[in-house]
Formats: sequence, C-alpha cells, structure tokens
Amino acid sequence: MPEIVVMPHAELCPEGKTFEAAKGESICDNLLDHGVEIEHACEKSCACTTCHVIVREGFDSLSPSSEDEDDLLDRAWGLTPVSRLSCQAKVGDSKLVIEIPKYTINYAKEITK
Repeated sequence: MPEIVVMPHAELCPEGKTFEAAKGESICDNLLDHGVEIEHACEKSCACTTCHVIVREGFDSLSPSSEDEDDLLDRAWGLTPVSRLSCQAKVGDSKLVIEIPKYTINYAKEITK
C-alpha cells in the first residue's frame, strides 16, 4: 500500500503524520480517515478550494486533474505547479508527501468538535 506523509501544519497536524493510504481513494478521504481534519467546504464536490494541498513528492502518481479542478485551483491560496484539490486527487502506487497550505479562501468555517 502507498504511504502518505503529511508535513506539519500548525492547526491540523502539528507533529505531521505518516500512514498507509487506501489506493484509489482521494487524498482528502485518506486524510479525514486518519484524523487530519482538512477543510472540505463543498463536501468534496469540486466546487471550492478549501481542500487544496501541495504534493511535494509523488505528484505524477496521482489521477489526472480535470478541467474543472484546474479552473478552481487558479483561485487557491498559495498555488504551486504541484497543487491539487485533495478531494479530486486519487492516490496511486507511490508515496505521497503532502503539505497543507497555511490559509484557505473559506470565509465561513464550521467547528466540528
């Protein structure tokens, strides 16, 4: 099984995290299943950019992005050439190193505790 390494994020994952990923599932679902509460304001429907991640390693092993995803990514905070919407990027065979950006453009965040 592929592995996901989440780089430390001050709020969501201060120590970072490493876990075995479910191949064929989205990065977002994998993160949520392992306790990394990444934002996903549109409920994973490819309608916002709150689940934006930067794929520091393993980018080419992900499923290809759609035109809709690419259009939305243009609005993401901190966009890079290796940015993806985690709700759309399906895990392949390779290890992934994921950075969750410090900010999103979500104007209303729900607290789920």
